[in-house]
Amino acid sequence: MELAAGKWDGGIGRGAAVSFGLHAAAILLLLLLWPKAEPPMLLPDDGLSVEIVPQPVGPLTRPEPVRAPSPEPAKAEAAAPQAERPVANNAPAAAMPSVTPTAPPAPKPTEFVAASRLFSDKVLADPRSRRAREALRGLAGSERNLQLCDLEALEQVRRARPDMRPDLLAPYAMAPEKIGGNSVEVRGGALRSNRAWYNIQFKCGLDAGSGKVTSFAFLVGDAIPLAEWQAHDLVADDGAADQ
Repeated sequence: MELAAGKWDGGIGRGAAVSFGLHAAAILLLLLLWPKAEPPMLLPDDGLSVEIVPQPVGPLTRPEPVRAPSPEPAKAEAAAPQAERPVANNAPAAAMPSVTPTAPPAPKPTEFVAASRLFSDKVLADPRSRRAREALRGLAGSERNLQLCDLEALEQVRRARPDMRPDLLAPYAMAPEKIGGNSVEVRGGALRSNRAWYNIQFKCGLDAGSGKVTSFAFLVGDAIPLAEWQAHDLVADDGAADQ
């Protein structure tokens, strides 16, 4: 019995030793097959600073009227440190004041203006001028010629000077007129427009046969001072004399 027990104990011991050896070999094999952790790679220090720029939230809008360049995705800068980024100018452009050029006033003529068209005949042919035609037929030759030339003067000024509204002409207000056989010359006339009086001169030629105006030249001068109106029987309107 003692021999059998010794053999049993020896077998157990040998089995335990074999089992321990197998476990140790398995652990060693597992350690050999386990992937080794590699040490982290160290990047060389090139002296560049990398900046992460956050992307803007929401849609980008361009200011008007300045055109801003379209934004590019943020990325690490690989350029040299001295390179500068272009800065977009988002400030609105200053509005330049609009200056409308004003045309200088047209210089007043200093010489007689010869009429390229004549209008007295056309005016008298209008049905509304029936009374004027009847009045002219009742006048003598020289007086008729003067009235006909006055009519031509009013129409010429009305068409040549849109700024004036002539309604009355006194051909002898400032100086006597000169009336020849087929001509009328006025050197000191007065023309009323917009309740003011202006100096006027004109030369009028007529046809002896038909009695119509054949040539005309005129010159409108400066306004006549108000202080001189009464001395020359000039009034602002037909109803009351100017005081």
